[in-house]
Amino acid sequence: MATTWVQEGDIESEKLQEEDPLVGLARQLLKEIGEDPDRDGLRDTPTRFARWWREFINYEAGSVGTLFESVGTQQLVVVSDIQVWSLCEHHLLPFNCSVTIAYRPTDRLLGLSKFARIAHRHAHKLQVQERLVSEIAEDIAMLSGTEDVAVIAKGEHLCMTMRGIKAAAEMTSTAYRGAFSENAELRGELFNLLRS
Repeated sequence: MATTWVQEGDIESEKLQEEDPLVGLARQLLKEIGEDPDRDGLRDTPTRFARWWREFINYEAGSVGTLFESVGTQQLVVVSDIQVWSLCEHHLLPFNCSVTIAYRPTDRLLGLSKFARIAHRHAHKLQVQERLVSEIAEDIAMLSGTEDVAVIAKGEHLCMTMRGIKAAAEMTSTAYRGAFSENAELRGELFNLLRS
């Protein structure tokens, strides 16, 4: 069902709230936690909630296939500190990650902005961090034509920080492909670059 977006305070807002299932879910959620969805401050919250979910899930990363001719082989290319947000599929709470992607290009170089686009493409869905790094590594390998790919993500998960143990911690997960999984010296070069 196509949904027409409305601005907050729009006269048609109330009618769309009745028709939009996400708006209805948000209204019900507010009622279930003891709030009045019709009070000032919350009146437009269900519509904003629905808009945010659609914006997050329907994120368009844009083109990820821009390639350039390589200037040499055996180079190590590292793009670090790509900041992404995702949603824990177990609790529907956010987690943020700093993602580092490394690869050894063969005859094709992947355009710089494509690394962030690929990372965001896989973050904008219900996710777990371990799958996130694996999916990013698979895309980089497929697009660049090399199996020599490493992805490292460090993230804080609000499902741990805000609930359960209520302790902040940083989780690191890795995906090593090709030479990165076989060659400790290459991984060491990557770690030295990240430390400097």
